[in-house]
Amino acid sequence: MAELVRQITQRGIVHSPGKPTLELQSVSVAYAAGTNGITTTRGEQYALHNVTFQVERGERIAIVGPNGAGKSTLFKLIVGTLRPGQGEVNIFGHDPNGHICIAYVPQRSQIDWSFPVTVEDVVMMGRVGRIGFFRWPRRNDWTLVHQALARVNAAHLAKKQIGELSGGQQQRVFIARALAQEAELLLLDEPLTGLDVPSQEAIFTVLDGLRPDGVTVLVATHDLNLAAERFDRVMLLNRQVVGFGPATAVLSPDNLLLAYGGHMHRLHDGELLLTDTCCTGHEG
Repeated sequence: MAELVRQITQRGIVHSPGKPTLELQSVSVAYAAGTNGITTTRGEQYALHNVTFQVERGERIAIVGPNGAGKSTLFKLIVGTLRPGQGEVNIFGHDPNGHICIAYVPQRSQIDWSFPVTVEDVVMMGRVGRIGFFRWPRRNDWTLVHQALARVNAAHLAKKQIGELSGGQQQRVFIARALAQEAELLLLDEPLTGLDVPSQEAIFTVLDGLRPDGVTVLVATHDLNLAAERFDRVMLLNRQVVGFGPATAVLSPDNLLLAYGGHMHRLHDGELLLTDTCCTGHEG
């Protein structure tokens, strides 16, 4: 009984001092032959192959690449819902299991917006890892929820149903959930898709506000211009890491042609034309 109580009340993993926020070492994920998206430790068709990189506290990283490049697969590995066939994924020196410092916002198409829940209830879901199971939120938890909503300029939306909001408002609410969670690593999968410029700017204003807190942010995006302009480093991914570093070095013509293949065309004047689109195919 004492062991059961310890498992219920002990929340989160103690971070190892001096370790990077995120580190992948030689990580590979393969698909089983003849299956649709089922991973295996054996196989020759890789979702991700030999991926190695490191991200430090407070960095803002853009992950770009064609459809099926493995961006969503990478996020699932980091969250811990998918385990690598080979290699290691470490968050502050430990594998993802048991961490409550990781917040993940999936693509909007993967969320059931018709579910009857209010905005403040969605944000309160971020507190579950801190509160523990079988416990009701306390006044302090509700205070943190409303403070998080205020930080993303959504306090006036607290009582609305989540499905009533615009796309940009929904994204800000899910970032508020990460704030209420006290997340140190935030993963956003295509958060800018379908948003107009003012809504995108509102998202970046919120992300800028996370810098003083040292929150590390990874954003999967198809927008190469935004990746180059608004992020500390860029990862160019196509099942393996084609390049990772400053945008000026990573988004070179040769790297882009290598990553996008037939979707990238060199024009007569030397410019590149990208015909890949976020609206076709499956995002792996």
